[in-house]
Amino acid sequence: MSRKVKVQYQLSDLRGQAAPSEEDIRNILRAADEIIFAAGRTMLAKILKGSKDKKLLEKELDHCPSYGFYNQRSIEEITKIIDWMIVHNYLDIDYNGRLPMVIFSEKGWEVYKPFYVNELYNLILNVNETICNDLIEQLKQTNREVVKLLLLRIGGSKNIGFIRFLTKWEVVEVKKVRLMINGAIKKLKSV
Repeated sequence: MSRKVKVQYQLSDLRGQAAPSEEDIRNILRAADEIIFAAGRTMLAKILKGSKDKKLLEKELDHCPSYGFYNQRSIEEITKIIDWMIVHNYLDIDYNGRLPMVIFSEKGWEVYKPFYVNELYNLILNVNETICNDLIEQLKQTNREVVKLLLLRIGGSKNIGFIRFLTKWEVVEVKKVRLMINGAIKKLKSV
C-alpha cells in the first residue's frame, strides 16, 4: 500500500503586490482564526470574499466578523494578499495529513491577540441574557493567553458593570481561570 502524497501548494507571484493596511491584516488574521489548522488558503479567501460556498455555509463561517471584507475583490486578488501574509510571516502553512492548512505564525499570533482581546472585551461589554451563555462557552474554549489578557483589561477598566458577567463565567470555569476571574473581580471592587 502506497503512502498518500502531500498536496503541494504554490504561492502567488507577489511582484507589484502592495503591503496590506493594518485593517486588512487584522481582518485577514480574524478570518484565519476561524479555520486555523482546519482549512487552507482557498477557504480563507472565500471567507474574505463573502462566498456562498456550501462547505463554508455548513461550517457557519459566514458568521465570522471578517466575512465579506473583500467582497469587491476577486478570489485571485485575495489569495495574493493572503500569500503576502504568508511570505511576511503573519500566517504559515502546515500539513494536516496530506493537506496544507493555514496556521498563525508566531508574529501573526502576537499581532492578532490584542485585536481578539478587544473583540471579546466589546462582546462582554455589550452582552445580553440571550447570548450570555454562548459567550461564556466561547470563552471556555478561548486560548488561555487571550483570556489572561482579556481579564487584565477588564480588571483595569474600572467598569463594575463587568462583575455580573464575570461572576456567571467564574462558576463554569476551571480552577486556574477562576482564580484569574476572581482577581479581575477584586480589582473592579477595589475601585
